[in-house]
Amino acid sequence: MTNELGDIGFGYRPRAVYACDPAKSRGRLFDEVESPTRTPFQRDRDRIIHSTAFRRLKHKTQVFVAHEGDHYRTRLTHSIEVAQIARALARALRGDEDLAEAVALVHDFGHTPFGHTGEDALNEKMAAWGGFDHNAQSLRVVTRLERRYAEFDGLNLTWETLEGLVKHNGPLMDATGKGLKRPVPQAIRDYSELHDLELDRFAGIEAQCAAIADDIAYNTHDIDDGLRAGLLTLDMLETVSLPGTILAGVRARYPALDPVRTGHELMRRQITMMVEDVIKSTAANLERIRPGSADAVRAAGETMVTFSADMAALEKELKAFLYKHLYRHKEVMRVRGEAEQIVKDLFDVYFADPRAMPDGWREGLDQADDRIKARSVADFLAGMTDTYALKEHRRLFDHTPDLS
Repeated sequence: MTNELGDIGFGYRPRAVYACDPAKSRGRLFDEVESPTRTPFQRDRDRIIHSTAFRRLKHKTQVFVAHEGDHYRTRLTHSIEVAQIARALARALRGDEDLAEAVALVHDFGHTPFGHTGEDALNEKMAAWGGFDHNAQSLRVVTRLERRYAEFDGLNLTWETLEGLVKHNGPLMDATGKGLKRPVPQAIRDYSELHDLELDRFAGIEAQCAAIADDIAYNTHDIDDGLRAGLLTLDMLETVSLPGTILAGVRARYPALDPVRTGHELMRRQITMMVEDVIKSTAANLERIRPGSADAVRAAGETMVTFSADMAALEKELKAFLYKHLYRHKEVMRVRGEAEQIVKDLFDVYFADPRAMPDGWREGLDQADDRIKARSVADFLAGMTDTYALKEHRRLFDHTPDLS
């Protein structure tokens, strides 16, 4: 592409007709002069990486709370792993790699401290005011809560990135506006009224790559973290079809390999197997449907980027195993219970007296109605890292649970 800087490289590769084309982006809510050195999707990715919310992911729980060990995944390392897989898928399918990466990097911005435990606690506390949904919270972060730019709140990301953030797991409503799985969170409805995200249609191929990359990443690295924590063993994994088959192959080839390296061989081979399955399955879907544009992907009425039927069954079995033996392990549940109480305690204190929150959060809440006050408290709490939530609880309470 040639512009005022001359013939510079944008990293463009030949894209498929169904890919999202940054040159044809639907734009941003607030008009901006485009960058002379980056495509709109590359610019989105850069804004996401430079945001405060991205840095906070470093100290937010994936499965194990951050201070339990230096080598466990956090939301940040998880997001980086998802982005790497999403790029690989988008590259193979000739989509826009930068858009896939941007959606992958931003998809967990709305997660609370202490993982899904914090989300469950906030959802319970917010029940009277529409509940709490981490996907809707991610949208609030990038459209309202990040305050970095002189001319607008949020990051002013492109329509395609926001669409991918909100709909990477599929449409949220039917053609009549009724929520498909649950009522559409108000934050998503409100933004879509300003910048129609077409909530009744599927997202583009790149967002679908990011969504399935999320599944591949956590199905694999949660095994790794479970082995490290001693909650899972290689012998236990032998009973599960997908990792068991891979383990048998590793042990046959390397009979004297130590358990740590055996586990890593399992991880890398499982990722490869799942990625290659997605590419093959999606290629068949694309050949069958033959979408002629990015909008044709959105209107297809089904997810394009999928596992094969065989791999989907294996993945379902693996998830059930992880829920039983890892996510619901008695030690994980003990920590979850104590973390849940921390979040509830903090919400109650801030809601009762917003002056307990720092400057920039408490202003104007003394006279605000309960709905506004509760949502502001939820915004503040959701943005906390694990370490900050623990620090605040110690400041406000005489006893704080030990999550180690």
